[in-house]
Amino acid sequence: MRGRRVLLVIAILVALYVIWVAAQQIAFSMRPKVALVRLSGAISESVDTGLFGGGGITPAQVEGFLKRAERDLSVKALVLRIDSPGGTVAASQAIAESIKKFKEKTKKPVVVSMGDVAASGGYYISLYADKIIAHPGTTTGSIGVIALLFSIEDLLKNLGIQPEIFKSGKYKDLFRGLRPLSDEERALLQQYVDEFYEQFVNAVAEGRRLPIEKVRDLATGQPYTGTQALQLGLIDQLGSLEDAVQAARDLAGVPEAEVIEYRPPAPGLLDLLFGRGGATNTVLSELKPELVYLLRALEGWHAVPRYGN
Repeated sequence: MRGRRVLLVIAILVALYVIWVAAQQIAFSMRPKVALVRLSGAISESVDTGLFGGGGITPAQVEGFLKRAERDLSVKALVLRIDSPGGTVAASQAIAESIKKFKEKTKKPVVVSMGDVAASGGYYISLYADKIIAHPGTTTGSIGVIALLFSIEDLLKNLGIQPEIFKSGKYKDLFRGLRPLSDEERALLQQYVDEFYEQFVNAVAEGRRLPIEKVRDLATGQPYTGTQALQLGLIDQLGSLEDAVQAARDLAGVPEAEVIEYRPPAPGLLDLLFGRGGATNTVLSELKPELVYLLRALEGWHAVPRYGN
């Protein structure tokens, strides 16, 4: 009988301990938090885009982080640490729009902390943050569009390669660099670039609440230091990542909020075996520049207009 009582007491104590641990976990999970997301590298639709894939920032990646912050009721604000020289137009626009919608839907403040560089597309994806904070030495701005077309006609001749082109429209081989461009084609490409430039200018004017003519004056493609960007109204404050976290706490009204960092999922077995483009990039880095140009031209990605350098 006495043994049963002892066992009963032990069982009660164990149950109380389990309940206490569970209560502590629930209490911890509901404490206000600031989520930190690090976005580093070039911006594109896919990290595996072509021969030169293998890492960077994608709309799907950012959308995944935003969904996670939206579902977690304990997350009261979001800090994006951006270190990017830019990237493709559509991917930059998609990420900026996702951040804008996240803010509108959740009412959770978003603060951008700029690292070494947040220029062109890296600046574009920062535009709809509630606050942008950069270091004095951050490179930012570079508001503009670039598209590079390499003519490899002479290179192919030197390699003894004579391409034969079969196409269904007169502009279908426009981005291949296999022949000289006509004046009409140059005008067409410039029109293409100008349209993306106008979209960038309008986004800066909207996101930063600046007069569009002022933005045009700034949107020369020139990179600015963090100090210059502050003077021009392109960012809100000079400071560190810690300053950005504190700004997020202040905007959310949670001065004691803890910081949790969202990280991308660990690579799977196939990623580790095949390197997701990393091995390919290593091989390409050993090639002569003219051969890299050839590969870029044959792949076609080099001519895609970019919010980049």
